[in-house]
Amino acid sequence: MMKSSINITDSFGSSSIRKTFKLAIILVAGIFIFRLAQLQLLQGSKYLDVSQTQAIKQIRIAPFRGNMFDRNGLLIVHNEPSFSIIITPYEFDRDIIPYLSKLIGISEEEIISTLEKNKNYSPFEPVKIMKDVPFEIVSKIEENSDELPGVEVIIEPKRLYEFDGNMAHLLGYTREVTRAQLEKHRYLRPGDIIGQSGIEQTYDAFLRGRQGIQFVAVNKFGQRVASFDNGKQDIAPNNGFDLYTTLDIKLQELAEKLLEGKRGAVVALDPQNGEILALASKPDYDPRAFSGRVPADLYKQLSEDPWSPLLHRAIQSQYPPGSTWKMLVAIAALNEGIIDENTTIYCPGSFTFGNRSFKCHGAHGAINVRSAIKSSCNVYFYQLGLKIGMENLEKYGKMFGFGQKTFIDLPNEKTGRLPTVEWLEKVYGKGGASRGRMVNYGIGQGEILVTPLQMAAYTAAIANEGTYYQPHLVRAISNNISNKVEPVAFSSRKLPIDKGIFKIIKDGMFDVVNAPGGTASYARMTSVEVCGKTGTAQNPHGKDHAWFVCFAPKENPRIVLAVLAENSGFGGAVAAPIAKQLLEAFFHPETFDRNKIYVPKEPSQEDTTPDEESEVESEFRQAALREEINY
Repeated sequence: MMKSSINITDSFGSSSIRKTFKLAIILVAGIFIFRLAQLQLLQGSKYLDVSQTQAIKQIRIAPFRGNMFDRNGLLIVHNEPSFSIIITPYEFDRDIIPYLSKLIGISEEEIISTLEKNKNYSPFEPVKIMKDVPFEIVSKIEENSDELPGVEVIIEPKRLYEFDGNMAHLLGYTREVTRAQLEKHRYLRPGDIIGQSGIEQTYDAFLRGRQGIQFVAVNKFGQRVASFDNGKQDIAPNNGFDLYTTLDIKLQELAEKLLEGKRGAVVALDPQNGEILALASKPDYDPRAFSGRVPADLYKQLSEDPWSPLLHRAIQSQYPPGSTWKMLVAIAALNEGIIDENTTIYCPGSFTFGNRSFKCHGAHGAINVRSAIKSSCNVYFYQLGLKIGMENLEKYGKMFGFGQKTFIDLPNEKTGRLPTVEWLEKVYGKGGASRGRMVNYGIGQGEILVTPLQMAAYTAAIANEGTYYQPHLVRAISNNISNKVEPVAFSSRKLPIDKGIFKIIKDGMFDVVNAPGGTASYARMTSVEVCGKTGTAQNPHGKDHAWFVCFAPKENPRIVLAVLAENSGFGGAVAAPIAKQLLEAFFHPETFDRNKIYVPKEPSQEDTTPDEESEVESEFRQAALREEINY
């Protein structure tokens, strides 16, 4: 009997069952493919962030901020490594805040406050809670890292200063970016260190550099355990560009010492190009206090100090120019043909305008413009002010940069004030620009206000006989990407004034220092021809302010100085002695003894008697008294 054969395919049933089975397989495969696509394409970025946070972490590497050098190549600002503590909120357990607080020595409230300030940013963005951390605290963090998830120690640069003194206002300081700055500048990130004032602020984009990124493998506590891909994916930081400044650091240090204990400013610049040699302002503060850990109340203390150490008096304080303004009035009158070199005006000792008498400090008789500058004759310039009028005052004032910024490469410069007809009528109403105001404006009083920097730039334009250079502090930037030192360009303009006029003015300023009867004979030097002018700025709130502006030598001048000493009475008592010593140090650095500098003080009845004074003090005192009589 034959056995019947069995067809294996029949055991799977009909063709319809086979089709169903195939569809089921396709459906299951489709579900897997759809889910895979959903994870990879639609939700990939979400899970990538999570997976990388758990496995691969990005560590920001701070670049070293650019260095600064003086005009002679001396290093004045650089960096050193320091430790900072950061917290990554995503990995951090707030329950450990009490333990962390005890470990690093700052309050729980401070840690919480810092975290709250940054809560609106990405939880993966590290928050800096402590800077300039001592090594013993770093050791504690490392030893207890297993109990401190999300807490890390990083290395950052810290600013170092290689000079005596502060240079606070011109250099500025660096500090962690504020919330307002983060909202204004989207390219900044929490924890970034940026320039907050001075050169540090103006050139921050060059100095700051570009941050690097290091990719590291981390464990479940967020602690790095190895580099990722042997560091092949890391992005190296690019250090900031170096700055080559125009400063003479030795002259700057001396200027600060000579202003010690005073309120005032010194500006020294090169009249041939506008380069700032020194820019001192007192009182000031130590920028080193802002490098590393900054006391919480430091800024509050400085801002509330009645002596205003945060005020940069060289570019922000505004004073009447007093007799230093007389050269501008003379230039306007000469250039407009109102007078010439030989025109005389009679000075009987006073000048009457309307029903008011304006006094002079002496009766100078018939006097020409050169002699009027030498003896600082008020009567001559009262009348010259009336002759030139408001329109010419505005014209020549603007020509020499008054009533506007010099556009020095520093933030927050003030414009001073140059009164105009429009401004006077706006403030005082119709008739506010009366002709009588020009009597006061002729001698630099009234509503005219200037900054020490403006006075230096104006004096420089006289010294070089007609070129106004934009004052500046940086001459070149070292580009470490192109490996080139790139000069920084600044503007200059020729003034539409005949050079012969400047020679007349320079002769008058030379006489101020060198001729009998001049008001600044105490500034005379045997080896260099000094040209200068003293001035007194009236102060309704106390003693008048003292001015002295000068340049040297007379021909092809190399340096201009503007010195302002608040509440010092008259220019000879304090301002001129400061300028004299700066000139000596500039022209004779090899013989000038910095250990025997004379720091001038205001003369008063309580001062030491003449026989107790040093020889230099006695000389300056007698010269100051001569000026008080002649001014």
